[in-house]
Amino acid sequence: MPEGDPTLPDDRPLYHRVLLKLSGDAFAPAETGYGISTDATSLLARELADVVDLGVQTAVVVGGGNIFRGRQAPAIDRSRADYMGMLATVMNALALSDAMRQAGIASRVQSALNIEQVVEPYIRGKAIRYLEEGKVVIFAAGTGNPFFTTDTAAALRGSEMGAEIVIKGTKVDGVYTADPKRDPRAERYAKISFDEAIARNLRVMDATALTLCRDQKLPIAVFNIFKAGALRRVVLGEDEGTLVHV
Repeated sequence: MPEGDPTLPDDRPLYHRVLLKLSGDAFAPAETGYGISTDATSLLARELADVVDLGVQTAVVVGGGNIFRGRQAPAIDRSRADYMGMLATVMNALALSDAMRQAGIASRVQSALNIEQVVEPYIRGKAIRYLEEGKVVIFAAGTGNPFFTTDTAAALRGSEMGAEIVIKGTKVDGVYTADPKRDPRAERYAKISFDEAIARNLRVMDATALTLCRDQKLPIAVFNIFKAGALRRVVLGEDEGTLVHV
């Protein structure tokens, strides 16, 4: 059909399969920034429902900083602290899965750590099958290894799942030339290349994650997860947030 044909639906997603990266902050009450908020998980479930309704296969990697941040516990051995952080991500994944159940969305949680009484172990082929069945797959426990962030887990799982884009939900609506809270002259990038983001040290993701996405030619979209409808607009390819590309 020709471009602009009125018989075509307006809501045609730009991507067929995506991976959403959520930090622990997305799960916490706004007042405290700590713990799991029912309102927050319900909001996330609604935002995900809008994307699922478009027919987009959706995977999610969750952080755990709203419960435990290993780097803020210097008295604890770093490896042990990182494993504790992985367990926190499992709690968030279960909370999100339950919120989606209440919203009528089928989901599965897979963990890089074996906790089979609670969640499934991560199995790539099974995860892909779930996505093809229209289920949302939530990945917990990062990569299963200490010293690697959930940003790196998102880049890794996105590559393994054959996602077309990694979408990172943050507190701000994109990547800026400077901290917009401190510099009123800061401007949002609509698009920026990986090389430029790395050269300018823009902290889109940690260096390992950013380099992996660049090498795999896997673009990253950064947007405000707390902005209603923003996730849907990213998936539709609208001007929302910042696109980091090769």
